[in-house]
Amino acid sequence: MEDNTVISFANVGARYDGGHDILTDVSFNIGAGSFYFLSGASGAGKTTLLRLIYQLHKPCRGMIKLFGRSTNDLSRDEISGMRHKMAIVFQEYSLLSHMSVFDNIALPLRVRGIDEAKIKKLVSKTLEWVGLAKYANANPKTLSGGQQQRVSVARAIIVQPAILLADEPTGNLDDENASRLMELFIQMNKMFGTTIILATHNTKLIDTYKFPVIHVENHKLTFSGGKKPAPQKSTTDTPTTGDKSFLSKLSKQFEDIGNA
Repeated sequence: MEDNTVISFANVGARYDGGHDILTDVSFNIGAGSFYFLSGASGAGKTTLLRLIYQLHKPCRGMIKLFGRSTNDLSRDEISGMRHKMAIVFQEYSLLSHMSVFDNIALPLRVRGIDEAKIKKLVSKTLEWVGLAKYANANPKTLSGGQQQRVSVARAIIVQPAILLADEPTGNLDDENASRLMELFIQMNKMFGTTIILATHNTKLIDTYKFPVIHVENHKLTFSGGKKPAPQKSTTDTPTTGDKSFLSKLSKQFEDIGNA
């Protein structure tokens, strides 16, 4: 396995409750800083693949390695530590309606015991990045679907994960908001080196952005190539601070979390 491989599957099979295989003999390596679309029909196994990576489901056979380490015999504490290096974004946003936008984004930092002064600074900067600074004190339910999804992305990136898994994050969005969200993911990938696997049914996104595709069909995975797109032009109500200097500073601030 190459040194930069962060996700490795070797002859992995997956099923639920003793039923038929959802995935059979799946093998692949994904390097750090990669960006892949994940496609396939409903029920083909896309979510199962993401659950296997995030350690929400165990394979019935084979080996999964994350960051060069086998996950087969990890303890609960070790799995929790592994998940701290990853984040997941869902189609349904999964925001807590009894908390403000600010507190939703701050939650993973508070779980990690980060100092409140640092949390305030990081959340404020991240809200700027996703173009929602003026909504910090709002209830998530008062925001549009596109805005709520950007809050969920902000909550995911606040801990600067090495791996981001996105399960149909654009499924409830129109084309404009889907493209807006894609711009955020591309910035994460380019500036933070985040490895991203984004499950989608949206063929327009796949055709537009030309990232490599993992296709799930008949319990198997196939890969098709693509080249990374040029940076997309910013739109209104997306990060007005999407320039390199801002994102570099934000990345450096995130790195400081590890030294807290």
